[in-house]
Amino acid sequence: MIQMENIKKIYDTGKIEVEALRGVDLHVKKGDFITVIGPSGSGKSTLMNIMGCLDKPSTGEYRLNGQNIQNLNDNELSELRNKEIGFVFQNFNLLPYASAYENVEMPLLFAGIGGKKRRQKVESILNKVGLGDRMDHKPNELSGGQKQRVAIARALVNNPNIILADEPTGNLDTKSGKEIMELFVNLWKEGNTIIMITHDPRARDYTDNIVTITDGRITENN
Repeated sequence: MIQMENIKKIYDTGKIEVEALRGVDLHVKKGDFITVIGPSGSGKSTLMNIMGCLDKPSTGEYRLNGQNIQNLNDNELSELRNKEIGFVFQNFNLLPYASAYENVEMPLLFAGIGGKKRRQKVESILNKVGLGDRMDHKPNELSGGQKQRVAIARALVNNPNIILADEPTGNLDTKSGKEIMELFVNLWKEGNTIIMITHDPRARDYTDNIVTITDGRITENN
């Protein structure tokens, strides 16, 4: 599903060039659950942005389901991103004025899914993440763990090929973080492909493949 070959990313600040990624090779197969760990400044966020088609590498080749993203314009990248990837962020990125139902519904509205089918999908996915009784609650009426469940439901509702989670437990207490990790494990066991970016070493207890990145290079992949 993901093929990254000798990926480099260089940021030109005007005075100096900063090499954020220094030749990354990474392959992800359907059904993998991969966790990318590393300290701040290691290149995790840059790698996530490239994997999520939010940015392009300076050099190297990235193929997402066979498509070389270097050949795509911004509109094509956006279309590919919306089709292939469901994002889960540390800060949840929920609309504060919208209910859990409305937050999860949003990607389906953009995709033009009809009302009856849309409602079935939203209710089904919220029940799946354990929030069937919180559909009408707004983010300020939910705990941190519940907000992240809404974010996960929103990421899943369009049936993406890949779930890309950026520090999904970073803003959660230990109990909520454990529950969210267990939810990801259950989703993986159901056949979802998950890539998680984190600095939390506890992730080693849940995933089948740990990728460690240090100073822009992969130093461990097993």
